Amino acid sequence: MNPLPGGVCDDLLLRDVFAAIQDGVYFTDRERRITFWNQAAERISGYPAGEVIGRRCSDNILIHVDTEGANLCKGHCPLAKAMDEQSELDAKVYLHHRHGHRVPVDVHVVPIVDRTTGVVQGGIEIFSDAVDRQTLVEKIADLERLALLDPLTGVANRRYLESVVETLLDQHHRYGWPFGILFADIDDFKRINDSFSHATGDHVLRVLARTLQENVRSFDTVGRWGGEEFVLLLRNIDGTRLERIGRKMRLLVADAMFWEGERVVQVTLSQGGTMATAEDTPASLIERADRLMYESKRAGKNRLTVG
Repeated sequence: MNPLPGGVCDDLLLRDVFAAIQDGVYFTDRERRITFWNQAAERISGYPAGEVIGRRCSDNILIHVDTEGANLCKGHCPLAKAMDEQSELDAKVYLHHRHGHRVPVDVHVVPIVDRTTGVVQGGIEIFSDAVDRQTLVEKIADLERLALLDPLTGVANRRYLESVVETLLDQHHRYGWPFGILFADIDDFKRINDSFSHATGDHVLRVLARTLQENVRSFDTVGRWGGEEFVLLLRNIDGTRLERIGRKMRLLVADAMFWEGERVVQVTLSQGGTMATAEDTPASLIERADRLMYESKRAGKNRLTVG
């Protein structure tokens, strides 16, 4: 594909076309400085064009990470690879939203090559929100109707989590259907409240909840257990998959950030993960996951302990 000869986004007609589409689109020059940013990019990322035009895409803007939580701006950038290899490529990544949470997006990257000289002049990235929005909307509506939604974070509350644990254990005992649990606690949350404000602490809880909710499958359950504690109930997985998900969540949360005035706010998670067993009751399963989480705290925080 060679959309723009002689320069990046010089053609006004193409500007209008890309501005109108529903996918996020941005153009960069050869040094990955952003030269065009459409309205859908603003909507998906939270960043208005005025804050990103002229800046490099890796300058604390999108900060793409892959499914394992690795920072792609540090040597594995899809846009840089497409330009170097002069080929289009697709990827699923997690971009950094302006409000701090991580958003899964499907990315298509195209190098811009001058037709006459064959020299790469820049690149185009097209990205779309990969969250199953309709499923999420329906799930939230059900929770609201049953008064089982945490009012601050918008995820399931403890009452709903307890009912899901009972249901999943019953299915496990009857049919052998596997599931796992991650019990997560924000590290040093009191410091956030003391150093900033309780309003900032509330925003941290909302950012964390959204990051967790938007990065699990539609049939998994994320909820706030209480205070700064969250629970993830993950269906049809094994121990290896449980550990992989927990590691991904830890990295996504640790890499997320938002600004409070001139100060950056970042948090980490300590997690305990375990698979349900035939001998488990709801109480024993939760207690084991909680105990493993505290082992992560004692071992230095910002880590996952499975057992």
